[in-house]
Amino acid sequence: MTGLLGPAEIRALAARLGVSPTKKLGQNFVHDPNTVRRIVTAAGLTSEDVVLEVGPGLGSLTLGLLEAAAHVHAVEIDAPLAAALPETAAERVPGVADRLTVHHQDALKATAADFDPAPTALVANLPYNVAVPVVLHLLAELPSLRHGLVMVQLEVAERLTAGPGSKIYGIPSVKLAWYASARLAGKVPPNVFWPVPNVDSGLVAFTSREPPRTDVRREAVFAVVDAAFAQRRKTLRAALAGYAGSPPAAELLLRAAGVDPQARGEALTVKEFAAIAAQSGNGRVTR
Repeated sequence: MTGLLGPAEIRALAARLGVSPTKKLGQNFVHDPNTVRRIVTAAGLTSEDVVLEVGPGLGSLTLGLLEAAAHVHAVEIDAPLAAALPETAAERVPGVADRLTVHHQDALKATAADFDPAPTALVANLPYNVAVPVVLHLLAELPSLRHGLVMVQLEVAERLTAGPGSKIYGIPSVKLAWYASARLAGKVPPNVFWPVPNVDSGLVAFTSREPPRTDVRREAVFAVVDAAFAQRRKTLRAALAGYAGSPPAAELLLRAAGVDPQARGEALTVKEFAAIAAQSGNGRVTR
């Protein structure tokens, strides 16, 4: 990969644009070309992939993605950064700059209609403060996404990829599992960013798949998940009492779904949560 931005180039570009990273937008810019190469390689992109990048910032990762994919949609909420990105691509990777489309918008409001061609891969250094909502929103809105690799705070990466029975398994873990199989694909040290964060980062790789059940609405499943983990130390019989109407009603619902009423939410797979939603009466898909 050629034309990548190093520490000196990142600071010079930021100075030229009058840009300073802000905590409000969760901005930490990657300034290490080797980390960019590592991310692009780990993403497993093909020359036919259409990449969606959220929070491109000054364009460090964008430049690497442009050389590896057929097209890159870069979604940037910061107006000066969004305006500068096409020029940066034209200067640094002129041969592939025409593969870039910049979208000045909030990724949490993005829909499939915003992107043509349709994205097949999500690859991004996500702002720490919105990482989980962005991933779940885009997987819900963009059925064309087949796989992805996102860099997030290490603690968040571990939660997203945790399995049933783990102390850190929770709402993000279950909801991501509805859409995809996911794994922790490595750790990233703080010193590859500017400014340097006070935490490590982690890479989450995912591959989209069919939901565990197609006869139950996603919203209904997620409502059960939210209720189960709202009081995660309680048994499901107690935790789902409000959802079902009473503890006895919750027990009947759980037994009908084949789930032990004395179990806790952290012990259940996404398929078991779907089974509970299917038994609730309002969760099934009508045909």
